[in-house]
Amino acid sequence: MYKAYWLTNVTLDSGYVFGNERIEGTKTDLYNLYINDGIIKEIRFANAPLQTHLPVQDASKLLALPAFKEMHNHLDKTYLGLPWKSCTPAANLTERLKLEAEELTELAETGQHRAEHMLQLLLQGGATHVRTHVNIDPYIGLKNLEEIQKALDHFKGKMTHEIVAFPQHGLLRTNSTALMRQAMTEGASLVGGLDPGGIDQNIEASLYEMMNMAVEFDADIDIHLHDPGHLGFYTIKKLASLVEEAGWKNRVAISHAFAIGDVSVGESAEMADELASLGIAIMSTVPINRVMPPVDLLNEKGVHVALGCDGFYDSWSPFGTGDMLEKAGRLAERYKWKDEYSLSQSLQFITGGVKTLDRDGNRLWPNVGDAASMVLVDASCSAEAVARRSRRAAVLANGNLVYGKISGEAVLADN
Repeated sequence: MYKAYWLTNVTLDSGYVFGNERIEGTKTDLYNLYINDGIIKEIRFANAPLQTHLPVQDASKLLALPAFKEMHNHLDKTYLGLPWKSCTPAANLTERLKLEAEELTELAETGQHRAEHMLQLLLQGGATHVRTHVNIDPYIGLKNLEEIQKALDHFKGKMTHEIVAFPQHGLLRTNSTALMRQAMTEGASLVGGLDPGGIDQNIEASLYEMMNMAVEFDADIDIHLHDPGHLGFYTIKKLASLVEEAGWKNRVAISHAFAIGDVSVGESAEMADELASLGIAIMSTVPINRVMPPVDLLNEKGVHVALGCDGFYDSWSPFGTGDMLEKAGRLAERYKWKDEYSLSQSLQFITGGVKTLDRDGNRLWPNVGDAASMVLVDASCSAEAVARRSRRAAVLANGNLVYGKISGEAVLADN
């Protein structure tokens, strides 16, 4: 792509169609976007003359959506790129960890190869950012971290990333503190954790160790918390108190957080207020087989909620597509968000909070000064894109075409 060019005939959400005070549809208009050095510098209606000698790339009336962010993934676990195999069922998390440990050494040798297959799948689905958790444990040491770093480097310029040092087999249970510290010095950017109650069996000690490490390395936190009910709920309360004590506001995320959906509505609402006040985010995979945190309540209270595909097609599950738009659609299905406004608003959970329209129909994205990172989809509006999981025709990262085709210029899926 060119450093400076016009992207013409781009369809954007531009308002709502109201009937009897109800939103009945989404208005769209055609625009031309002037992109220079990866930034949107000017936005004009498509019928306005360009009056420029700059190159022109025609979006052919495709709908532009903000680029997606995959905020909970395990690049090191997938079987993608290897011959097909299903996974062995496990009765509980402890048994699953035992089965995973048995194949870690073998899988580590193909880490870069497998991760690149997953990254390509995420990219062609519209994701230009990934947060990946990487196993740090005594079975493979830092081997997975090294392999994933090589894979991510191969996608430099196409996808940005965050790496979470993740003690999958228990921080205390496998005495992995020293390895975790080493991982933080060798490229991991966030400190992870796992079920301080159910796996480490010492909530306070596990959380203190994790928080102390985050403070030591001035790093954010993203902890897996599967523990249900009041065990998980107590863990979240204890973590919140440590966040406040350490001054780690806006620097912590809890992945899964099933317990918030396991308690009473009153308890969930009270917890949502506390999470919002401390800037603690919730990362969800929108599971179909268990209770999940009340995303609607959390969002209403101002808690940042983001979605991810988790590990997929791996020793944990043979399912998954890597499609973030499918995740947004599944969330909408779970909450029965069927109307035009709700469908369009569900995009925020896969775009880092970016919305195309507000409740009154004012366009929120894109604006002059925004990064020219977007997904061009074959849909009439964002609501349709979510409901129908519309085809991704092209993906731009900072103005560069990284997947698909625009105006005759193409990037193949296997590049």
